[in-house]
Amino acid sequence: MQHNVQPESRRSAILANAVCVLFWGFSFISIKVAVTVFPPMTLGALRFAIAVVILAVIRGIQNLRERLSPRDIPLLVVSGISGVTLYFFCENNGVALVSASEASIIIASIPVLTLLTEFIWGKFRASKDTPLFKKSVWLGVFLSMVGVILVAGVSITITGNAAGYVFMGGAALCWVAYGFATKPLFARHSQSFIVFWQNFFGFLGFLPFAIMEFNRIGKPGPAVILHVLFLAVFCSAIGYLIYAHAMRALGVSATSVFINLVPLVTVSAGFIILGERLTPLQWAGAVLVLTGVYFTIRRSK
Repeated sequence: MQHNVQPESRRSAILANAVCVLFWGFSFISIKVAVTVFPPMTLGALRFAIAVVILAVIRGIQNLRERLSPRDIPLLVVSGISGVTLYFFCENNGVALVSASEASIIIASIPVLTLLTEFIWGKFRASKDTPLFKKSVWLGVFLSMVGVILVAGVSITITGNAAGYVFMGGAALCWVAYGFATKPLFARHSQSFIVFWQNFFGFLGFLPFAIMEFNRIGKPGPAVILHVLFLAVFCSAIGYLIYAHAMRALGVSATSVFINLVPLVTVSAGFIILGERLTPLQWAGAVLVLTGVYFTIRRSK
């Protein structure tokens, strides 16, 4: 499927993925501000509730008249719960127990896990007509992961709570499951249909946790409200929508490697906005991440 994608579609998908990475890279700042008022899972429920409303409006404007069929529900539920509810449950708990640098390194394993999953699935189906067998793809994923380790600026040592590593590993696996559960839906539905229902089921998954956190909700000020809106509009509704567009055009594995650009964006934001200095190793890591992404998405003209 990836070989038949028009150059214009590939370019728009790469651009969409880059924009998505920018949103998600800056999202850590908004999350850090918002959780001072809203507990983590309550914040998740709030941002995806707003996202569902926005996506419903988009669906209404498109007027595509797509119907939810019984055979779509299992994949939409699995992808929504894994890619929205469980991913943020694991990530929020993991980040609380390990350093942000260590968390970013574990999340950098997502492209590797995705590639291995698709490789094993391709072998199981005895199919060799796939770009995953190209050495450049494996090299790209490896380079991007090494780059993330250098950008994070830490040595490879275990310093955090063991449960934190389990949670972050769970987040990585949830995102892989989200990608592969989403992939079959592209043959039957538009991105807006898929993302709307994924966000809806993901929102429902947050509710039991949000109810348990009800007594911990604070009083939000204007700044917190703006951060929540940024998370809901750009990181949830638009972010998932354009990420789905990229997955449809580039495939699950090639799209997932862009996730390794997220810590690069976060570190760059600190450099530009906060005046934080980057070490030579971090600059080298940034180059490796970009090089790895290039090798992964490179295709014959």
